[in-house]
Amino acid sequence: MKPCDDQDCEPLEVLGRWYKTPVGRQVASAETACVERMIENSFGHFLVQIGCGEQFAEALEQSRIRTRIPLGEHAPSGWQGSPVAALPSQLPLAASSVDAVLLPHTLDFALHPKYVLREAERVLIPEGRILVIGFNPISTWGLMRLTLPKHRAPWCGNQLTASRLIDWLGLLGFQLEMREWLVFRPPLRSAYTPRLDWLEQSGARWWPILGGAYVIRAVKRVTLSTPLRSRWRARSPFLPGGAVKPSVREGNHV
Repeated sequence: MKPCDDQDCEPLEVLGRWYKTPVGRQVASAETACVERMIENSFGHFLVQIGCGEQFAEALEQSRIRTRIPLGEHAPSGWQGSPVAALPSQLPLAASSVDAVLLPHTLDFALHPKYVLREAERVLIPEGRILVIGFNPISTWGLMRLTLPKHRAPWCGNQLTASRLIDWLGLLGFQLEMREWLVFRPPLRSAYTPRLDWLEQSGARWWPILGGAYVIRAVKRVTLSTPLRSRWRARSPFLPGGAVKPSVREGNHV
């Protein structure tokens, strides 16, 4: 993971603390509502969330997936269960064993986001879903990154564009199902007042690509290839002179 404010904590833990700030709570509320909408019709046995375990616990409760497992580089805090710690690029899970994977800004703070996506694709079953939340660099949030210290969360991450992420998903065999843009106010505490509520409605309608965050849902497609028939056994070679090698029949007749 990329370093952030606290060198002793993983960046997603630092982001978890940022979610508790006034601006962070507003962002978490918008992202949680979006995740609820995207995951309510999903079903299966296992859903794995990598990072930010507390912020989306309530949203995941709305899903029909039976078992929800949060993972992180350290054992997730506030989770009533056996502690599970894992690197996002090296999940201790069998291939094709998970029905859904949630990456809440996981790629924003990964040193190698492509490896994380590749690992998510490995553990997902065919037709499994992946949900990715990211900060949009083409927004006021991206511009704020140019003026603030780069070690501050949440501006210390990669901030991948949605189009780039969709290209990566396509190369791994995913098909885009849903994409939503969120958070159209600038990342200032003074912007989160009732008199600026119109920014959210107008932004979603007129300039959605400028949202400060996005949520993408994609499905893992598996191409079924028809195996080729085994080639016929090669004929016996022709002998010199064009004669065919005689076959030997059973019995005494030559």
